[in-house]
Amino acid sequence: MKLETKKKIVKKWFLQLQNIICNSIESLEKSYGSKIKFKKNKWKHGEFRIIKGEVIEKGGVAFSNVKGKFSAKFAKKIPGAGGSRNFWSTGVSVVLHPKNPKIPAMHFNTRFICTKKSWFGGGMDVTPCILDNKEKKNFHKELKKMCDLHNKKYYSNYKKWCDKYFFIPHRNESRGIGGIFFDYKMDNWKKDFLFVKDVGITFNHLIKKIMKKKIFLKWTKKEKEIQLLKRGRYVEFNLLYDRGTKFGLNSGGNPEAILMSMPPQAKWK
Repeated sequence: MKLETKKKIVKKWFLQLQNIICNSIESLEKSYGSKIKFKKNKWKHGEFRIIKGEVIEKGGVAFSNVKGKFSAKFAKKIPGAGGSRNFWSTGVSVVLHPKNPKIPAMHFNTRFICTKKSWFGGGMDVTPCILDNKEKKNFHKELKKMCDLHNKKYYSNYKKWCDKYFFIPHRNESRGIGGIFFDYKMDNWKKDFLFVKDVGITFNHLIKKIMKKKIFLKWTKKEKEIQLLKRGRYVEFNLLYDRGTKFGLNSGGNPEAILMSMPPQAKWK
């Protein structure tokens, strides 16, 4: 299959996935009695959608399709960008900051990047401010089940990668309860694409499963304070260490779309 055909197929899926996830979140808002929907923001390389609702205090679901040229310095870090710094990329990224502190923040992204090489990357993770061990166990059980359908080694390898990646060195602590993280998947395009699709479908399933259980739970002022402090850690990680943030800002991305991951409120002691 030609690379241009692959690009079209992947782009079409990411556009579809953006709609699937937005519909799921709007249905959660509706079940809570809220009529709030996503606000669509189009730009020359895609569309990012923001919601500020009663369930999701602030959430973003962004689709991008960027074609350009890396800076000479940044190109050194990218596979296949040594001779030519030209690139093509498309992807979907999601960050959900719930209003209820008993519901964890959720993050997801998948992407397809082409230089002289082409590969998939992505993953998902959950960041609770109030730990729920049962929820943690079920979350990882779902991820392992999905990964095992594709390769028995995926879950173990990608969980370790996620744990290492979502670590805040200056705080000496993990950002959340982990998940899976993968990059540079360029072994078998067809199999890799099926896996990437499954990651997106599974994330959409987990949004509904995790949030529906806690959507009507009462919370206290003290719990909200804990949430705001935890969001401060989220901000620190995304601005200092997140590869997606760095890639977006170094590839001509829309700053508003890239920084949609920032929570609506956060606190530091």
